[in-house]
Amino acid sequence: MIKKTSMILIGLLAVGIHSCGKKQETVPDKIPTVSGVRVEVLQNSPLEELYEAVGTVRSKATSVLSPRIMGHILAVHVREGDHVQPAQLLVEVDDRDAAAQLRKAQAGLREAREMLAEVEQNIKAAESAKASAEANKALATSTFHRYQALWERRSVSPQEFEEVQARYLTRTAEANRASEMVQALLARKEQVLSKIEQTGAEVDHAQLSVGYGRILSPLPGVVTAKQAEVGALAAPGVPLLTIEDDRHYRLEAAVEESQISKIRPGSPVRVRIDALGQMEWLGRVAEIAPAADPASRSSTVKIDLPEMGEKAGRQILRSGLFGKARFPVGQRKAITIPQKAILQRGQLQEVYVVDPSDIARLRLIQTGKVYGERAEVLAGIHEGERVIVEGIEKVSDGIRVQ
Repeated sequence: MIKKTSMILIGLLAVGIHSCGKKQETVPDKIPTVSGVRVEVLQNSPLEELYEAVGTVRSKATSVLSPRIMGHILAVHVREGDHVQPAQLLVEVDDRDAAAQLRKAQAGLREAREMLAEVEQNIKAAESAKASAEANKALATSTFHRYQALWERRSVSPQEFEEVQARYLTRTAEANRASEMVQALLARKEQVLSKIEQTGAEVDHAQLSVGYGRILSPLPGVVTAKQAEVGALAAPGVPLLTIEDDRHYRLEAAVEESQISKIRPGSPVRVRIDALGQMEWLGRVAEIAPAADPASRSSTVKIDLPEMGEKAGRQILRSGLFGKARFPVGQRKAITIPQKAILQRGQLQEVYVVDPSDIARLRLIQTGKVYGERAEVLAGIHEGERVIVEGIEKVSDGIRVQ
């Protein structure tokens, strides 16, 4: 009885196993398939080798305004942050001392001109006297020569000859004095003309000094610093305002001495100002400092930025901002993938790689530098492999893609 029961159980077990085997053989392979994804075949491509340097934004033109005369400040027409235009009145300084100097110089000029008029009249009179003296001398000379001939023939008395001779000498002396007077007056005229020139220069200087009381903007820009206050004593050389050109800026970057030989004036440079977001500008190398800093072993490279003057993002470009410059220094080959193909899970970076069976496999990778919308791949995938770059939101590990 027991043996019979055992045989029945074995038979039922065999039937069950046979039935299960048949069921497994008839179950089809049902791996999910997705479509609408885009796959990119990886390959080495040339990349621009970049050297990154940090620097500071500076205005290309900065003007520190100070007065040229001493006086109390009467008015200040601007504040820090105000935009100004060329020749705009910024500060007024008391210029009464300069005005007094101007009046004094103008009085000296008038006096010198009056002296010139007087000297010219005297010259005319002296020239008339000289002409008369020359005529008298000529008459006395001819008379003397005639009487001299008569005296040699003993036709005139000694007294008559001596009188003619004395008259001749007198007229000659008078002519000489008249000529000397004219020469002296001409010399006096030259002195007066020099005086006029000197006093005229003093008037011009005094007029400029009066103008120095009105401090005007030398360039269009923005007021970045103000030390002037109404009532304070302004003195030559003491700064009142600082104005910088807010349209033309440059980044002054410190470049290591090992890289400076790879940079040339006029070459393009990508610049990013951290305070203004991730936007990049294309600048150009304007100047390279000929000497290196012995402390940092670096040289300053000045990079002209595109003309600004407008808002970049929500802020305005201004001096003192921190910036980064990326200089092209060569080329190399590397594998890159679009950044949108990378899944970021904490500190891990993953991509979907499509195997020869069209099955998506999640794989860890390591990325390097970013080049625009693409990132360099350092490890995890190789040239020739296929990576899903669009539609990754539809994909999961082990799914078939079409």
